[in-house]
Amino acid sequence: MHTRHGSVETPVFMPVGTLGSVKSLSPEELCEAGAQIILGNTYHLYLRPGCEVIERFSGLHRFMHWEKPILTDSGGFQVFSLSKLARINEEGVSFQSHIDGSSHLLTPEKAIEIQGSLESDIIMCLDQCVGHPADTQKTREAVDLTTRWAARSKMKWEEALNAENALFGIVQGGMHGFLRERSAAELVDIGFSGYALGGLSVGEPKELMLEMSDFTLPLLPEHKPRYVMGVGTPEDIVNLVALGADMFDCVMPTRNARNGQLFTDYGTINICNARYTQDVDPIDSGCSCYTCRNYSRAYLRHLYMNRELLSYRLNTIHNVHYYLNLMQRMRKAIVENEFEGFRRGFYKERVTERQAA
Repeated sequence: MHTRHGSVETPVFMPVGTLGSVKSLSPEELCEAGAQIILGNTYHLYLRPGCEVIERFSGLHRFMHWEKPILTDSGGFQVFSLSKLARINEEGVSFQSHIDGSSHLLTPEKAIEIQGSLESDIIMCLDQCVGHPADTQKTREAVDLTTRWAARSKMKWEEALNAENALFGIVQGGMHGFLRERSAAELVDIGFSGYALGGLSVGEPKELMLEMSDFTLPLLPEHKPRYVMGVGTPEDIVNLVALGADMFDCVMPTRNARNGQLFTDYGTINICNARYTQDVDPIDSGCSCYTCRNYSRAYLRHLYMNRELLSYRLNTIHNVHYYLNLMQRMRKAIVENEFEGFRRGFYKERVTERQAA
């Protein structure tokens, strides 16, 4: 993918920088880990610090000192997750700020304007996400509204932003295949720079998430980026790349790092486990990240058990590096036409923490 702030090789994982910051990491550390693009959150940045502040810096890139591409989501998922504070109608979403209770209206056009002020390289249409389980009628209504909002979003994008950045449509439809098919067809008919699968990882079993992805991805143009939003574990991502997905984001690398869970090729380590009290080995002897080059499991456990701030930084450095390195290895395997061999090897290495220790 080519953007105003550089090119991005796919498949790609985008570290989540909700408030213009990937928690505990500097932009330089993200670059060292291999980040090509990060994700910012329209809803949260609109509320704080606000578009007026960011516009003084000519956009989010200068504000946060990040020179590479940025994708911003539309705020639709935040409306879903904070639904007790929101009301949805044809015009848009009326909601109360979770910060100070102030009232706001987010329309498809407003979401485009906000993302334009952030100078995002890839912006998302406002959509309506439904949880799991959701009945057919409720899901059908959400699909219809998402399509109408998508058409309004594209019109605003063409008028206000001169199509200088990329606009992605978001496929909805819950766990109903026929509604996913309908949503995809309607969005492709409108025409977007890329397409995302929304409404996944909202409480459904993992097998169902993969089933819906397997069903929906072939419905989208192969020559356009296909983005599975909010997913997931390393296993999920490897499976979804095999199904044809190009882009991913998830808070898992950073959130799990703060909870003491560290990713490796052979499984997940819980650094609070007592077996690591005197362990002189790094998290992963095959990892080249700063944390693994310099620190033992014993020291990382000590930091975590005492809630030292350095624990969150070192754990996050490792987890983000792991995810980005996994993507780099998959890109290499695809180019060399060896992806299926890589995939088999990846799953062969997965063992339990006790076996790994």
